[in-house]
Amino acid sequence: MTAERVRLVVPLLLLVLACEGGFLPLRGKIEIGRDPMVVFVGGPATSSDLYALPASGGRPLAITFSPVAERRPALAPDGGAVAFLRAGAIGDSTAASVWVLNLLNGAERRIDLPEHASPEQVAWWGDGRSVVVRAGGRLYRAPAPPDDAPVGPIGERERAPAESTLSVFVGKPAFARVLPCNDPMNLCVTDAGGAPSLLAAGAREPFRWGDDSVAYLKGDRLVVRPVGPGRSRTIEWNGAPERPRQFTMFEGASEPR
Repeated sequence: MTAERVRLVVPLLLLVLACEGGFLPLRGKIEIGRDPMVVFVGGPATSSDLYALPASGGRPLAITFSPVAERRPALAPDGGAVAFLRAGAIGDSTAASVWVLNLLNGAERRIDLPEHASPEQVAWWGDGRSVVVRAGGRLYRAPAPPDDAPVGPIGERERAPAESTLSVFVGKPAFARVLPCNDPMNLCVTDAGGAPSLLAAGAREPFRWGDDSVAYLKGDRLVVRPVGPGRSRTIEWNGAPERPRQFTMFEGASEPR
């Protein structure tokens, strides 16, 4: 079977299995739309997959299985889907397309960008009815599947809020941004108009953890640190894939959405 047929057949098989009681890899492990969860990239750059991890810790679960690399996941606000980038060929780490994976049934939908637009990052806009894509230095807004309306460029009036979806902001309302320091081995935090200050030494891969915390990797530990007063804690996980990176979180809901 050719690589292209594998890429098409595997998601279809997962969809068939999912219809029998929920997306197979997550069935009985994570209740989609209710349980807090983390999705991240694992594996070599040229053959990476996406993994899901309950926010309480445990063993990560692979949720993509194509032979080409996947990267830059972004969980939808309701936790029901994850948008991500996918390479165009086996052995290539360069993203070529944007996809949305439905975590309830395993169905995948591709978002068609303008010709020659090479995607670099994707995030969800507002309530999750559309996504923001950075491609070739430009920003685009695309309706979330199943809506197949055309993708359009984001104008200057909406550029700032669109850019914010692609950054790691903390607090509610968001008041500070977390980013690598000048020394990329450390993480800094900065507020509006302020100079960056050290947040965590020897840390990397920051991501928002709910409304009041930020999470990051420190060595092979997954650390959650409150934005305000409080102590940091470590999420215990085991069996993590090679090179975990590019994390995104759904903070959970009291009732399934």
